[in-house]
Amino acid sequence: MNQPTEPKADKSGVRRHNLSLVLRTVHEAGETTRAAVAARVGLTRPAVSSLVEQLLDLGLLVESGKTFSGQAGRPGTVLKPADTGPAGLGVEINVDYVTVCVVDLTGADRVRRTEYLDNRDAEAADVLARAARVAADALDAAAERHLAPAGAGLALPGLVSDGTVRQAPNLGWNEVPAEALFGKALTALRPGTAGLPVTSDNEANMAALAELWFGDLGPLRTFLHLTGEIGVGGAIVVHGELLRGAHGFAGEIGHLVVDAEGPRCRCGSRGCLEQYAGQAALLASAGATDVPDLARRAGAGEPRALAALAEAGRMLGRALSGAVNLLDPEAVVLGGIYPRLMPWLAPAVVEELATRVVSGLWTPDAERLRPASAATDASRGAAALVLHDVLSDPLAYATTAAGG
Repeated sequence: MNQPTEPKADKSGVRRHNLSLVLRTVHEAGETTRAAVAARVGLTRPAVSSLVEQLLDLGLLVESGKTFSGQAGRPGTVLKPADTGPAGLGVEINVDYVTVCVVDLTGADRVRRTEYLDNRDAEAADVLARAARVAADALDAAAERHLAPAGAGLALPGLVSDGTVRQAPNLGWNEVPAEALFGKALTALRPGTAGLPVTSDNEANMAALAELWFGDLGPLRTFLHLTGEIGVGGAIVVHGELLRGAHGFAGEIGHLVVDAEGPRCRCGSRGCLEQYAGQAALLASAGATDVPDLARRAGAGEPRALAALAEAGRMLGRALSGAVNLLDPEAVVLGGIYPRLMPWLAPAVVEELATRVVSGLWTPDAERLRPASAATDASRGAAALVLHDVLSDPLAYATTAAGG
């Protein structure tokens, strides 16, 4: 009887995988040589050289003209990702603004546009059409830099799954097909984007990914990420991967109840965290017009501003202590409006954590509470998510620059 045989690996599939391996290795290094890549990925130098030549021909890698002699043997020409060609389009839609950025394969933020507007009383289709208009303007600027979108990533507030915003209480959205509406609006403005892949996720998840990929975390890979805006978004990263939960909705820390008898929230519950630590609640409590005004008042020692920030810090600490006890992260990262307000928020947050976290690891001097990096936000995370698809399958996106 014939013994079953293992299916042979398809040669084109193996090469496709190896192209991704080499491109990702160069991307992670920033600058490197063929010899260094071969040593890193475990392929022969001739094999790596062949793959590099193909990636150069496809316009995904470039040679810098420099040489590097850190390896034994002849100095090697330095390789780096191309700063033209396929790029990620990131679009963050929030309650009071839309931000769009275009990020190239080096990870550089090449184009950025922000439009401030109140989206609370607008129809979802109109908000997404406005975002598409800002995105079209950004893509025009990107085209002048010889960049073309490989895809678009949408960072959206609320519960997001399968391209749809299931619920966004602060916008009043329910079951909004955001990907389809945005794609249609962008194509109407820029016909060359017809068929452009569009993906979407919760904006807090996108901000956490931006922190993971572009931030100052060092070796840290397990953390909670909070984004303070009108609402409070949360994301959980475990060993470098988002923890999404059974339905993709994990991380909704803004709707953890910190006071069961507290004020009514737009989600329908009472005493949610964002009713104390969200931007609107903070400004109202402090009597401030905006976040810079709140920071000025706190810096001047105004009692009302300091009291509002202390109360927000206590409520943040109360919510975070439960999450820390449950998840045991290495750190908590505060983004959005919080980094600017950290001098006045952090003491109360740390005091609550030190009191309520059972492990005893959250002492005031533990330095496990940190502000998000200045160069990270949800739009950049959304753009980087597109670029990760490019890095995973370079051949699928190699002709992007010819389209756009």
